[in-house]
Amino acid sequence: MGENRGENDAEHEPLGAADAFGYRRPIGAFSTNLPRLSASAFDAQGFSDRGGLTGGMDKPLSVTDARRLPDLGMALKSIVGFWLLYMALVTVRAIVLQYPEFWGMLARRCAATAIGAVITFFIYLAMRAARNASLARKATLAGILCLPAALLFSATNYTIFYVIAPLDSMMMEWDTHGLTPLMLALKSIVESSLSWYFLFAAWSAFYVAMSYARELRISDQRAAVFAREAQEAQLRALRYQINPHFLFNTLNSLSSLVLSKRTETAERMLMNLSTFFRATLSADPTADVPLEEEIKLQRLYLDIEQIRFPDRLTVEIDVPDELLDTCVPVLILQPVVENAVKYGVARSRGAVTIRINAHEEAGRLHIKVKDNGEGVAGENGEDGGGTGVGLRNVRERLIARFGDRAGCLHGPDLDGGYTVHLYMPVARG
Repeated sequence: MGENRGENDAEHEPLGAADAFGYRRPIGAFSTNLPRLSASAFDAQGFSDRGGLTGGMDKPLSVTDARRLPDLGMALKSIVGFWLLYMALVTVRAIVLQYPEFWGMLARRCAATAIGAVITFFIYLAMRAARNASLARKATLAGILCLPAALLFSATNYTIFYVIAPLDSMMMEWDTHGLTPLMLALKSIVESSLSWYFLFAAWSAFYVAMSYARELRISDQRAAVFAREAQEAQLRALRYQINPHFLFNTLNSLSSLVLSKRTETAERMLMNLSTFFRATLSADPTADVPLEEEIKLQRLYLDIEQIRFPDRLTVEIDVPDELLDTCVPVLILQPVVENAVKYGVARSRGAVTIRINAHEEAGRLHIKVKDNGEGVAGENGEDGGGTGVGLRNVRERLIARFGDRAGCLHGPDLDGGYTVHLYMPVARG
Protein backbone atom coordinates (compact mmCIF):
# COMPACT_ATOMS: atom_id res chain seq x y z
CA MET A 1 0.00 0.00 0.00
CA GLY A 2 1.37 3.38 -0.98
CA GLU A 3 2.39 6.28 1.30
CA ASN A 4 -0.24 8.75 2.49
CA ARG A 5 -0.45 11.91 0.42
CA GLY A 6 -1.72 15.41 1.15
CA GLU A 7 -5.08 16.59 -0.09
CA ASN A 8 -3.58 18.95 -2.66
CA ASP A 9 -1.81 16.11 -4.44
CA ALA A 10 -5.00 14.12 -4.62
CA GLU A 11 -6.98 17.07 -5.96
CA HIS A 12 -4.64 17.56 -8.92
CA GLU A 13 -4.63 13.92 -9.94
CA PRO A 14 -6.23 13.29 -13.37
CA LEU A 15 -9.74 11.84 -13.29
CA GLY A 16 -9.73 8.10 -13.73
CA ALA A 17 -6.24 7.42 -12.39
CA ALA A 18 -5.93 5.49 -9.13
CA ASP A 19 -4.77 7.51 -6.13
CA ALA A 20 -2.48 6.19 -3.41
CA PHE A 21 -5.43 4.58 -1.70
CA GLY A 22 -6.85 2.82 -4.72
CA TYR A 23 -9.81 5.07 -5.68
CA ARG A 24 -10.03 5.22 -9.46
CA ARG A 25 -13.08 7.41 -9.82
CA PRO A 26 -13.74 9.82 -6.95
CA ILE A 27 -17.49 10.20 -6.44
CA GLY A 28 -18.60 13.17 -4.36
CA ALA A 29 -16.63 14.13 -1.29
CA PHE A 30 -16.73 10.95 0.80
CA SER A 31 -13.50 9.26 1.80
CA THR A 32 -12.69 5.99 3.49
CA ASN A 33 -8.92 6.26 3.54
CA LEU A 34 -8.21 9.77 4.91
CA PRO A 35 -8.17 9.50 8.72
CA ARG A 36 -8.17 13.30 9.13
CA LEU A 37 -11.52 13.61 7.36
CA SER A 38 -14.92 12.50 8.58
CA ALA A 39 -18.03 11.83 6.60
CA SER A 40 -19.89 14.14 8.94
CA ALA A 41 -17.78 17.04 7.69
CA PHE A 42 -19.63 16.83 4.38
CA ASP A 43 -23.12 16.64 5.84
CA ALA A 44 -24.15 19.86 4.13
CA GLN A 45 -23.66 18.23 0.75
CA GLY A 46 -25.93 15.27 1.44
CA PHE A 47 -27.05 13.14 -1.44
CA SER A 48 -27.68 14.61 -4.83
CA ASP A 49 -31.14 13.09 -5.06
CA ARG A 50 -32.84 12.29 -1.80
CA GLY A 51 -35.91 11.49 -3.78
CA GLY A 52 -34.07 8.40 -4.93
CA LEU A 53 -33.76 7.31 -1.32
CA THR A 54 -37.27 8.19 -0.18
CA GLY A 55 -39.28 7.45 -3.33
CA GLY A 56 -41.20 4.23 -3.11
CA MET A 57 -42.71 2.00 -5.69
CA ASP A 58 -45.69 3.03 -7.69
CA LYS A 59 -48.86 3.48 -5.69
CA PRO A 60 -51.06 0.40 -5.79
CA LEU A 61 -53.99 0.39 -8.12
CA SER A 62 -57.31 1.35 -6.58
CA VAL A 63 -59.76 -1.46 -7.17
CA THR A 64 -62.43 -0.44 -4.67
CA ASP A 65 -65.59 0.99 -6.15
CA ALA A 66 -68.18 2.00 -3.58
CA ARG A 67 -70.91 2.81 -6.10
CA ARG A 68 -74.05 0.69 -5.94
CA LEU A 69 -74.04 0.29 -9.73
CA PRO A 70 -70.35 0.21 -10.66
CA ASP A 71 -71.06 -1.19 -14.14
CA LEU A 72 -73.90 1.23 -14.92
CA GLY A 73 -71.92 3.01 -17.62
CA MET A 74 -71.09 -0.22 -19.41
CA ALA A 75 -74.73 -1.39 -19.17
CA LEU A 76 -76.18 1.89 -20.53
CA LYS A 77 -73.74 1.98 -23.43
CA SER A 78 -74.50 -1.61 -24.38
CA ILE A 79 -78.27 -1.06 -24.14
CA VAL A 80 -78.21 2.10 -26.26
CA GLY A 81 -75.86 0.54 -28.80
CA PHE A 82 -77.88 -2.65 -28.98
CA TRP A 83 -81.21 -0.94 -29.63
CA LEU A 84 -79.77 1.62 -32.04
CA LEU A 85 -78.40 -1.28 -34.05
CA TYR A 86 -81.82 -2.91 -34.02
CA MET A 87 -83.44 0.37 -35.13
CA ALA A 88 -80.94 0.76 -37.95
CA LEU A 89 -81.46 -2.80 -39.21
CA VAL A 90 -85.28 -2.66 -39.30
CA THR A 91 -85.17 0.77 -40.95
CA VAL A 92 -82.85 -0.47 -43.66
CA ARG A 93 -85.13 -3.46 -44.19
CA ALA A 94 -88.14 -1.13 -44.55
CA ILE A 95 -86.31 0.92 -47.14
CA VAL A 96 -85.17 -2.12 -49.11
CA LEU A 97 -88.61 -3.77 -49.07
CA GLN A 98 -90.33 -0.41 -49.71
CA TYR A 99 -92.80 -0.64 -46.87
CA PRO A 100 -95.77 1.78 -47.26
CA GLU A 101 -96.20 4.80 -44.98
CA PHE A 102 -92.49 4.84 -44.18
CA TRP A 103 -92.43 7.98 -42.00
CA GLY A 104 -95.43 7.00 -39.91
CA MET A 105 -93.92 3.58 -39.33
CA LEU A 106 -90.53 5.18 -38.51
CA ALA A 107 -92.03 7.22 -35.69
CA ARG A 108 -93.62 4.12 -34.20
CA ARG A 109 -90.37 2.16 -34.53
CA CYS A 110 -88.58 4.90 -32.59
CA ALA A 111 -91.16 4.66 -29.82
CA ALA A 112 -90.91 0.87 -29.74
CA THR A 113 -87.10 1.08 -29.66
CA ALA A 114 -87.17 3.47 -26.69
CA ILE A 115 -89.55 1.20 -24.78
CA GLY A 116 -87.38 -1.84 -25.58
CA ALA A 117 -84.35 -0.01 -24.17
CA VAL A 118 -86.26 0.81 -20.96
CA ILE A 119 -87.34 -2.83 -20.55
CA THR A 120 -83.73 -3.93 -21.09
CA PHE A 121 -82.58 -1.51 -18.40
CA PHE A 122 -85.00 -3.12 -15.94
CA ILE A 123 -83.52 -6.50 -16.84
CA TYR A 124 -80.14 -5.05 -15.91
CA LEU A 125 -81.45 -3.80 -12.55
CA ALA A 126 -82.99 -7.19 -11.78
CA MET A 127 -79.74 -8.97 -12.65
CA ARG A 128 -77.75 -6.72 -10.32
CA ALA A 129 -79.38 -8.59 -7.42
CA ALA A 130 -77.35 -11.62 -8.47
CA ARG A 131 -74.09 -9.75 -9.10
CA ASN A 132 -72.23 -12.01 -6.63
CA ALA A 133 -73.74 -15.24 -7.95
CA SER A 134 -71.92 -17.77 -10.10
CA LEU A 135 -71.81 -17.46 -13.86
CA ALA A 136 -74.31 -20.35 -14.28
CA ARG A 137 -76.81 -18.69 -11.95
CA LYS A 138 -76.47 -15.38 -13.71
CA ALA A 139 -77.12 -17.03 -17.06
CA THR A 140 -80.14 -18.88 -15.67
CA LEU A 141 -81.56 -15.70 -14.16
CA ALA A 142 -81.05 -13.85 -17.45
CA GLY A 143 -82.92 -16.56 -19.32
CA ILE A 144 -85.85 -16.34 -16.91
CA LEU A 145 -86.01 -12.54 -16.97
CA CYS A 146 -86.03 -12.41 -20.75
CA LEU A 147 -89.36 -14.32 -20.90
CA PRO A 148 -91.60 -11.68 -19.22
CA ALA A 149 -89.55 -8.95 -20.91
CA ALA A 150 -90.29 -10.49 -24.35
CA LEU A 151 -94.02 -10.81 -23.57
CA LEU A 152 -94.20 -7.24 -22.28
CA PHE A 153 -92.39 -5.82 -25.27
CA SER A 154 -94.45 -7.89 -27.70
CA ALA A 155 -97.68 -6.58 -26.14
CA THR A 156 -96.33 -3.02 -26.18
CA ASN A 157 -95.20 -3.34 -29.79
CA TYR A 158 -98.62 -4.70 -30.81
CA THR A 159 -100.34 -1.80 -29.03
CA ILE A 160 -98.16 0.79 -30.77
CA PHE A 161 -98.71 -0.59 -34.27
CA TYR A 162 -102.24 -2.05 -34.15
CA VAL A 163 -104.18 -0.42 -31.30
CA ILE A 164 -103.14 3.23 -31.04
CA ALA A 165 -104.37 4.87 -34.27
CA PRO A 166 -103.37 2.00 -36.58
CA LEU A 167 -102.22 2.97 -40.05
CA ASP A 168 -104.14 1.88 -43.17
CA SER A 169 -101.56 -0.75 -44.01
CA MET A 170 -101.92 -2.20 -40.54
CA MET A 171 -105.72 -2.29 -40.84
CA MET A 172 -105.47 -4.16 -44.14
CA GLU A 173 -103.19 -6.75 -42.56
CA TRP A 174 -105.61 -7.07 -39.66
CA ASP A 175 -108.60 -7.68 -41.94
CA THR A 176 -106.91 -10.40 -43.96
CA HIS A 177 -106.59 -12.72 -41.00
CA GLY A 178 -110.34 -13.02 -40.50
CA LEU A 179 -109.90 -13.18 -36.74
CA THR A 180 -111.54 -11.27 -33.94
CA PRO A 181 -109.44 -8.40 -32.50
CA LEU A 182 -108.82 -10.31 -29.25
CA MET A 183 -107.74 -13.52 -30.97
CA LEU A 184 -105.57 -11.60 -33.41
CA ALA A 185 -103.94 -9.73 -30.55
CA LEU A 186 -103.17 -12.90 -28.59
CA LYS A 187 -101.90 -14.70 -31.67
CA SER A 188 -99.65 -11.80 -32.68
CA ILE A 189 -98.25 -11.30 -29.18
CA VAL A 190 -97.48 -14.99 -28.64
CA GLU A 191 -95.88 -15.48 -32.04
CA SER A 192 -93.70 -12.39 -31.85
CA SER A 193 -92.66 -13.08 -28.24
CA LEU A 194 -90.33 -15.85 -29.38
CA SER A 195 -88.42 -13.45 -31.65
CA TRP A 196 -88.25 -10.76 -28.97
CA TYR A 197 -87.12 -13.34 -26.40
CA PHE A 198 -83.97 -14.10 -28.40
CA LEU A 199 -83.40 -10.38 -28.89
CA PHE A 200 -83.38 -9.76 -25.13
CA ALA A 201 -81.44 -12.98 -24.55
CA ALA A 202 -78.73 -11.74 -26.94
CA TRP A 203 -78.24 -8.56 -24.91
CA SER A 204 -78.38 -10.48 -21.62
CA ALA A 205 -75.67 -12.87 -22.83
CA PHE A 206 -73.53 -9.94 -23.88
CA TYR A 207 -74.02 -8.24 -20.50
CA VAL A 208 -73.25 -11.39 -18.51
CA ALA A 209 -70.07 -11.93 -20.53
CA MET A 210 -68.96 -8.31 -20.11
CA SER A 211 -69.71 -8.24 -16.37
CA TYR A 212 -67.85 -11.51 -15.89
CA ALA A 213 -64.87 -10.15 -17.80
CA ARG A 214 -64.97 -7.03 -15.63
CA GLU A 215 -64.99 -9.13 -12.46
CA LEU A 216 -62.00 -11.10 -13.72
CA ARG A 217 -60.16 -7.88 -14.48
CA ILE A 218 -60.89 -6.52 -10.99
CA SER A 219 -59.77 -9.81 -9.45
CA ASP A 220 -56.53 -9.65 -11.42
CA GLN A 221 -55.98 -6.08 -10.24
CA ARG A 222 -56.60 -7.09 -6.63
CA ALA A 223 -54.22 -10.02 -6.99
CA ALA A 224 -51.59 -7.70 -8.47
CA VAL A 225 -52.02 -5.26 -5.58
CA PHE A 226 -51.76 -8.04 -3.00
CA ALA A 227 -48.71 -9.50 -4.73
CA ARG A 228 -47.05 -6.07 -4.81
CA GLU A 229 -47.84 -5.43 -1.16
CA ALA A 230 -46.49 -8.85 -0.23
CA GLN A 231 -43.31 -8.16 -2.18
CA GLU A 232 -42.90 -4.78 -0.50
CA ALA A 233 -43.42 -6.36 2.91
CA GLN A 234 -40.80 -8.99 2.12
CA LEU A 235 -38.36 -6.35 0.90
CA ARG A 236 -38.89 -4.27 4.04
CA ALA A 237 -38.41 -7.29 6.28
CA LEU A 238 -35.17 -8.21 4.53
CA ARG A 239 -33.94 -4.62 4.42
CA TYR A 240 -34.64 -3.95 8.11
CA GLN A 241 -32.45 -6.88 9.08
CA ILE A 242 -29.38 -4.94 7.95
CA ASN A 243 -29.28 -1.97 10.31
CA PRO A 244 -29.42 -3.91 13.63
CA HIS A 245 -26.71 -6.26 12.36
CA PHE A 246 -24.43 -3.42 11.33
CA LEU A 247 -25.20 -1.40 14.47
CA PHE A 248 -24.30 -4.36 16.69
CA ASN A 249 -20.86 -4.70 15.07
CA THR A 250 -20.20 -0.95 15.16
CA LEU A 251 -21.19 -0.60 18.82
CA ASN A 252 -18.79 -3.42 19.69
CA SER A 253 -16.00 -1.50 17.98
CA LEU A 254 -17.08 1.71 19.68
CA SER A 255 -17.03 -0.04 23.05
CA SER A 256 -13.45 -1.18 22.43
CA LEU A 257 -12.41 2.39 21.56
CA VAL A 258 -13.95 3.74 24.75
CA LEU A 259 -12.35 1.06 26.92
CA SER A 260 -8.97 1.86 25.36
CA LYS A 261 -9.61 5.59 26.06
CA ARG A 262 -9.40 6.58 22.41
CA THR A 263 -12.10 9.17 22.97
CA GLU A 264 -11.41 11.35 19.93
CA THR A 265 -11.53 8.37 17.63
CA ALA A 266 -14.69 7.14 19.33
CA GLU A 267 -16.32 10.55 18.92
CA ARG A 268 -15.47 10.62 15.22
CA MET A 269 -16.91 7.14 14.80
CA LEU A 270 -20.11 8.23 16.57
CA MET A 271 -20.46 11.21 14.23
CA ASN A 272 -19.92 9.01 11.20
CA LEU A 273 -22.37 6.46 12.54
CA SER A 274 -24.97 9.19 13.04
CA THR A 275 -24.47 10.43 9.48
CA PHE A 276 -24.75 6.91 8.08
CA PHE A 277 -27.98 6.11 9.88
CA ARG A 278 -29.48 9.50 9.08
CA ALA A 279 -28.97 8.72 5.40
CA THR A 280 -30.05 5.07 5.49
CA LEU A 281 -33.03 5.22 7.84
CA SER A 282 -34.71 7.81 5.63
CA ALA A 283 -34.49 5.45 2.67
CA ASP A 284 -37.58 3.58 1.54
CA PRO A 285 -36.66 -0.12 1.83
CA THR A 286 -38.46 -0.86 -1.43
CA ALA A 287 -36.83 1.97 -3.37
CA ASP A 288 -34.11 1.78 -5.98
CA VAL A 289 -31.29 4.32 -5.95
CA PRO A 290 -28.65 5.24 -8.53
CA LEU A 291 -25.51 3.16 -8.26
CA GLU A 292 -23.63 6.39 -7.58
CA GLU A 293 -25.65 6.93 -4.37
CA GLU A 294 -25.16 3.31 -3.33
CA ILE A 295 -21.40 3.73 -3.72
CA LYS A 296 -21.55 6.88 -1.57
CA LEU A 297 -23.32 4.96 1.16
CA GLN A 298 -20.68 2.24 1.09
CA ARG A 299 -17.90 4.81 1.25
CA LEU A 300 -19.63 6.33 4.25
CA TYR A 301 -19.72 2.92 5.92
CA LEU A 302 -16.08 2.25 5.03
CA ASP A 303 -15.15 5.61 6.54
CA ILE A 304 -16.36 4.19 9.85
CA GLU A 305 -14.37 1.00 9.34
CA GLN A 306 -11.30 3.05 8.41
CA ILE A 307 -11.27 4.30 11.98
CA ARG A 308 -11.03 0.71 13.18
CA PHE A 309 -8.40 -0.34 10.64
CA PRO A 310 -6.48 2.82 9.67
CA ASP A 311 -3.45 0.91 8.32
CA ARG A 312 -5.07 -2.29 7.06
CA LEU A 313 -7.97 -1.18 4.86
CA THR A 314 -7.58 -0.02 1.28
CA VAL A 315 -10.45 0.39 -1.15
CA GLU A 316 -10.50 0.38 -4.93
CA ILE A 317 -13.68 1.43 -6.72
CA ASP A 318 -13.94 1.15 -10.47
CA VAL A 319 -17.40 2.01 -11.78
CA PRO A 320 -17.70 3.34 -15.36
CA ASP A 321 -19.33 6.76 -15.58
CA GLU A 322 -22.10 5.46 -17.85
CA LEU A 323 -23.25 3.05 -15.11
CA LEU A 324 -23.46 5.59 -12.29
CA ASP A 325 -27.13 6.34 -13.06
CA THR A 326 -28.24 2.70 -13.17
CA CYS A 327 -30.65 1.82 -10.37
CA VAL A 328 -30.03 -0.80 -7.69
CA PRO A 329 -31.94 -1.72 -4.50
CA VAL A 330 -30.89 0.61 -1.72
CA LEU A 331 -28.10 -0.78 0.51
CA ILE A 332 -27.86 -3.96 -1.55
CA LEU A 333 -24.06 -3.79 -1.21
CA GLN A 334 -24.07 -3.19 2.55
CA PRO A 335 -23.97 -6.83 3.72
CA VAL A 336 -21.44 -7.69 1.01
CA VAL A 337 -19.03 -4.89 1.97
CA GLU A 338 -19.61 -5.59 5.66
CA ASN A 339 -18.69 -9.26 5.18
CA ALA A 340 -15.56 -8.23 3.29
CA VAL A 341 -14.50 -6.10 6.26
CA LYS A 342 -15.52 -8.65 8.90
CA TYR A 343 -13.93 -11.70 7.29
CA GLY A 344 -11.36 -10.21 4.95
CA VAL A 345 -9.93 -7.27 6.91
CA ALA A 346 -10.61 -8.08 10.55
CA ARG A 347 -9.24 -11.64 10.29
CA SER A 348 -6.12 -10.77 8.30
CA ARG A 349 -2.77 -9.78 9.71
CA GLY A 350 -1.68 -7.59 6.82
CA ALA A 351 -3.14 -4.88 4.63
CA VAL A 352 -6.28 -5.86 2.70
CA THR A 353 -7.75 -4.28 -0.40
CA ILE A 354 -11.48 -4.30 -1.03
CA ARG A 355 -12.28 -3.84 -4.71
CA ILE A 356 -15.69 -2.82 -6.02
CA ASN A 357 -16.18 -2.81 -9.77
CA ALA A 358 -19.14 -2.86 -12.12
CA HIS A 359 -19.79 -3.55 -15.78
CA GLU A 360 -22.74 -4.10 -18.09
CA GLU A 361 -23.18 -7.20 -20.21
CA ALA A 362 -26.20 -8.52 -22.15
CA GLY A 363 -28.59 -6.06 -20.52
CA ARG A 364 -27.47 -6.93 -17.01
CA LEU A 365 -25.56 -4.95 -14.43
CA HIS A 366 -22.73 -6.94 -12.84
CA ILE A 367 -21.20 -5.74 -9.56
CA LYS A 368 -18.28 -7.55 -7.97
CA VAL A 369 -16.93 -7.00 -4.45
CA LYS A 370 -13.57 -8.71 -3.90
CA ASP A 371 -11.15 -8.76 -1.01
CA ASN A 372 -7.73 -10.35 -0.80
CA GLY A 373 -7.90 -11.04 2.92
CA GLU A 374 -6.96 -14.23 4.70
CA GLY A 375 -10.35 -14.85 6.32
CA VAL A 376 -13.14 -16.72 4.54
CA ALA A 377 -16.85 -16.25 5.16
CA GLY A 378 -18.83 -19.02 6.77
CA GLU A 379 -20.81 -21.61 4.89
CA ASN A 380 -22.79 -20.19 1.98
CA GLY A 381 -21.29 -16.79 2.64
CA GLU A 382 -23.10 -16.44 5.95
CA ASP A 383 -21.72 -15.00 9.12
CA GLY A 384 -20.76 -18.39 10.48
CA GLY A 385 -22.12 -18.32 13.99
CA GLY A 386 -23.44 -14.77 13.55
CA THR A 387 -26.95 -13.44 13.11
CA GLY A 388 -27.58 -15.25 9.81
CA VAL A 389 -28.02 -12.13 7.69
CA GLY A 390 -25.11 -11.87 5.25
CA LEU A 391 -25.29 -12.85 1.63
CA ARG A 392 -28.51 -14.82 2.06
CA ASN A 393 -30.24 -11.50 2.72
CA VAL A 394 -28.77 -10.05 -0.47
CA ARG A 395 -29.81 -13.05 -2.55
CA GLU A 396 -33.37 -13.00 -1.20
CA ARG A 397 -33.72 -9.25 -1.78
CA LEU A 398 -32.57 -9.58 -5.37
CA ILE A 399 -34.95 -12.48 -6.03
CA ALA A 400 -37.84 -10.63 -4.38
CA ARG A 401 -37.12 -7.55 -6.47
CA PHE A 402 -36.19 -9.03 -9.87
CA GLY A 403 -37.13 -12.72 -9.76
CA ASP A 404 -34.88 -15.12 -11.64
CA ARG A 405 -33.38 -12.25 -13.63
CA ALA A 406 -31.03 -11.44 -10.74
CA GLY A 407 -28.82 -13.41 -8.40
CA CYS A 408 -25.79 -13.56 -6.16
CA LEU A 409 -22.71 -15.73 -6.77
CA HIS A 410 -19.87 -15.93 -4.28
CA GLY A 411 -16.88 -18.01 -3.28
CA PRO A 412 -13.17 -17.99 -2.45
CA ASP A 413 -10.70 -17.01 -5.17
CA LEU A 414 -7.91 -19.30 -6.31
CA ASP A 415 -5.40 -16.51 -5.72
CA GLY A 416 -6.71 -15.84 -2.22
CA GLY A 417 -9.50 -13.76 -0.83
CA TYR A 418 -13.21 -13.85 -1.53
CA THR A 419 -15.43 -12.52 -4.33
CA VAL A 420 -19.14 -11.77 -4.36
CA HIS A 421 -20.78 -11.27 -7.76
CA LEU A 422 -24.20 -9.60 -7.99
CA TYR A 423 -26.14 -9.38 -11.24
CA MET A 424 -29.49 -7.77 -12.04
CA PRO A 425 -31.30 -6.15 -15.00
CA VAL A 426 -30.01 -2.75 -16.06
CA ALA A 427 -32.57 -0.10 -15.11
CA ARG A 428 -32.26 3.65 -15.20
CA GLY A 429 -34.53 6.07 -13.39
